Amino acid sequence: MAIRKTILLLLIVSLLSLFLKLLLVEATSTTVNSTDADLSKGWGCIEGERKALLEFKHGIIDPLGRLSSWIGADCCKWKGVECNNQTRNVVKVDLRNRDFSYLGRLSGEISDSLLGLKYLNHLDLGFNDFEGTIPNFLGSFERLRHLDLSNAGFSGMVPPHLGNLSQLRFLHVNGSPLRVSNLNWLSGLSFLRYLDLWTVDLSKATTSWTQAVNMLPSLLELDLSGSQLSDFPHHSNPFVNLTSLLVLDLSYNDFYTTLPSWLFNISTLRDLYLNSAGIEGPLPHVYFQSFGNLVTLDLSISGIGSKGSIELVNGLSIYCNNSLKVLKLRNSRLVGELPDSLGNFNNLRFLDLTGNSVSGPLPNSIQHLTNLEILCLGGNSISGPIPMGIGNMLRMKKLDLSENLMNGTIPESIGQLRELTEMYLGSNSWEGVISEIHFSNLTKLEYFSLHLSPKTKKQPFRFHVKPEWIPPFSLMSIDISNCYVSPKFLSSNWLTTQKRLDRIVLINVGMSDTIPEWLWKLDISYLDLSRNQLHGKLPDAISYSSKADMVDLSFNRLVGRLPLWFNVSWLFLRNNLFSGPIPLNIGHSSSLQVLDVSGNLLNGSIPSSMNKLRRLYAMDLSNNQLSGKIPKNWNNLHGLNALDLSKNKLSGGIPSWICSLSLDVLKLSENNLSGELSPSLRNCTCTSLDLGNNRFSGEISKWIGERTTSLKQLRLRGNMFTGDIPKQLCGLSHLHILDLALNNLSGSIPKCLGDLIALRSETPLYKEFDGDEGQTSYSDHMELVMKGQNRVYESILPIVHLIDLSSNNLWGEIPEGITNLTTLGTLNLSRNQLTGKIPQKIGAMQGLETLDLSCNRLLGPIPPSMASITSLNHLNLSHNLLSGPIPTANQFSTFNDPSIYEANLGLCGLPLSANCSTPNDQNHKNVQEEEEDEGGRYMTWFFISMGMGFPVGFWAVCGSLALNKSWRHAFFRFVDEARDKLYVFTVVNMTHLKRKVGRIRVHG
Repeated sequence: MAIRKTILLLLIVSLLSLFLKLLLVEATSTTVNSTDADLSKGWGCIEGERKALLEFKHGIIDPLGRLSSWIGADCCKWKGVECNNQTRNVVKVDLRNRDFSYLGRLSGEISDSLLGLKYLNHLDLGFNDFEGTIPNFLGSFERLRHLDLSNAGFSGMVPPHLGNLSQLRFLHVNGSPLRVSNLNWLSGLSFLRYLDLWTVDLSKATTSWTQAVNMLPSLLELDLSGSQLSDFPHHSNPFVNLTSLLVLDLSYNDFYTTLPSWLFNISTLRDLYLNSAGIEGPLPHVYFQSFGNLVTLDLSISGIGSKGSIELVNGLSIYCNNSLKVLKLRNSRLVGELPDSLGNFNNLRFLDLTGNSVSGPLPNSIQHLTNLEILCLGGNSISGPIPMGIGNMLRMKKLDLSENLMNGTIPESIGQLRELTEMYLGSNSWEGVISEIHFSNLTKLEYFSLHLSPKTKKQPFRFHVKPEWIPPFSLMSIDISNCYVSPKFLSSNWLTTQKRLDRIVLINVGMSDTIPEWLWKLDISYLDLSRNQLHGKLPDAISYSSKADMVDLSFNRLVGRLPLWFNVSWLFLRNNLFSGPIPLNIGHSSSLQVLDVSGNLLNGSIPSSMNKLRRLYAMDLSNNQLSGKIPKNWNNLHGLNALDLSKNKLSGGIPSWICSLSLDVLKLSENNLSGELSPSLRNCTCTSLDLGNNRFSGEISKWIGERTTSLKQLRLRGNMFTGDIPKQLCGLSHLHILDLALNNLSGSIPKCLGDLIALRSETPLYKEFDGDEGQTSYSDHMELVMKGQNRVYESILPIVHLIDLSSNNLWGEIPEGITNLTTLGTLNLSRNQLTGKIPQKIGAMQGLETLDLSCNRLLGPIPPSMASITSLNHLNLSHNLLSGPIPTANQFSTFNDPSIYEANLGLCGLPLSANCSTPNDQNHKNVQEEEEDEGGRYMTWFFISMGMGFPVGFWAVCGSLALNKSWRHAFFRFVDEARDKLYVFTVVNMTHLKRKVGRIRVHG
């Protein structure tokens, strides 16, 4: 019985196992058949859509293979393609170039095969380089909700067909040179929430942008920045339908108007960007009453402070004190002191008031901005010390107080700002010291700048840290100028432990050490150690593993041979003691763009290998002892813009290749160059040409005024030029320095000289920051004789206005038209043969500071109008034939040196000893002069008669003697006897006179 049960049980188990196997096989077969059926129907990827994508790919140029994954049957797995999980339809194509690499940009033609993607709702082609206009068919995607064509390389007209995308929520179309002629198509996008037309030209749109945008009731964000808008209507609110607008960006437009009041009725507004949009003041703070939700306000580079004040900040602190996180008012002409209410911004994260006229001290309430992360107050007139409570601003990441009038000591509490990564304190008048206590807790500091003005006369600010102290931070940039650090600072732990340094600026800090070896091994992009007392030799060759933008070791005491530099762009080694020849293989320093080794002791010839420096933009080898000729084979330096070889011992002529380059500055002065100016120079396009103090000869070529039309500075003094001054120079509309002194020029001064346009108008001087940057390119300079002294002008050279024609052989009168040069600062016509009177209208030359007319033959009185030139501070009228009283008004009362007027026998009055005649005598003299003038016409006839009578009388006497021999003998006998009698008379009387003088001396 038990056996039967066991057998039966085994049989049942076997049957059950067989049944399960059959079920498993059936299930597997069903699954396989089902999968095959699904694939045959395109269930993994719709076959028609796959083909559409492949056809689109066929028209695309893909240099980096970004579409390399577009292979195989399942297009839903291709990079940039997404499908619906249920239907497997392609719903998203995202080909945005997210690494912004130029090489990674897709280009080519966008195929209309994309229309096969019937369920597409997201298309992003941003940051590529497609050509031509935006395809019209992009407006045919019925389900599209997101379209991004930003910076995709399209140009031309934005197609109005985009208005057919009725389901669109996001439209991002930007990039120049796209433009729109009509905005009515926007009305078809009623569900649009985000509209970005950044840099699309809307200036010629026939529809007002405000009316068009008002058709979008669901709009949350609007970006029309850089769209060349100029119309900002001030009538009733055109945005009445925009009840949900959160972000409005109208920056970089050309409104040039005040803000309309309706703008401040958009109470939902969270972020408002109006920077660089020409917004003007006033901007009453009451406007912001309804802006209780405002988070970001950017009115940078505007004129809101031109008719208002810093009171705007006070208003914002009242109405937006809880919501405002970002406030940018950079370069907005704000005036006044920061209010105490500044500390009321409870959530402020970013405050930028850079480049205004904010004055007065920082309010102590600033310490209450405990959430502030970025504080930028540079470029103002803020005075006083840093508040002690600054250590309470524990979230501070960036602090910029540079370029102000702040003073006092830097508080040690600044060392409590543990989150600080950037600290800029330069261009102030700090006192005392800064030590390791100020840095003890700044573990995240990466950028540090502390430079003082070199003009300060106070006790030098000291940067004092112990040599053995190791900082807790790892700097990327250190910037210290014009304050004292230890002489061995380069070898201190402060620097040697910084392994991430990319920028080192230590200008005029009193270092007197050799440059340590570790500095040349540092991978650095910017090194400036100029104006110290660094000494010793440099390695024969210095190479950086990656490219260094600039190395400046100028104004030190470095000696030895000039090293070779590799991977350096700008190299400044001027004013050191480098000696010997320039390396023959200097052409191997192929990265050089600017090379300045002026003011050293270099000798020998200029190597021809410099022709290999193809990237060279500026080269200054001046003030050395270089000799030989200028090389003739520099034709490869096509980018050379400035060449200065002045103050050397170069000889020969100017090679023809020089003007085959695009030179802007050419300086060859103070050499031994000779010959006539080569005709090849007519191809020069220089703005500054200095050939002074050489031995050039011949005439000044007319082509200088005809071909070099951009010339601003022409200096040919100290040569041997002859002939007239070319009238063609008058056509140089940019010329503001003309120095032709010390030549052999003759003729008259061209009357058209008064037509020089640049000397009749003011030249703006753009301020360059006087701080830590050192030099970044060639700095144009010129040595000029001003007020009797040689002076080198550099930073103010663009506003120096000078004409110097002294020490030539010029004759004739000073042209009256020269008084039209109202901004001329220096006029030197001395040591010529000029005649006539000083122009009566010379008082019109109100910019004149130096006037030298000495050593000529000028006559007449000093014009009274000259006394109105209040800027005149250097005058020389000596050695002329001037007469009359010396003016005493204005500046003339300060000219107390008699040598100014010496050798003018007719001048009288102070400071000369000769007194002028009394008023009665003067009136009598004037009457006499009038009578003499009245009789002048009779004298004219007298001289005419005398001129006719002379030849008649001459031939009446001499003709008779010639024809009658007896008369002739009698006449000459009479002459001989008269001569003998005159001789005897003279000898007798001279003997008598000598005896009389001798007796007087004896008795005396």
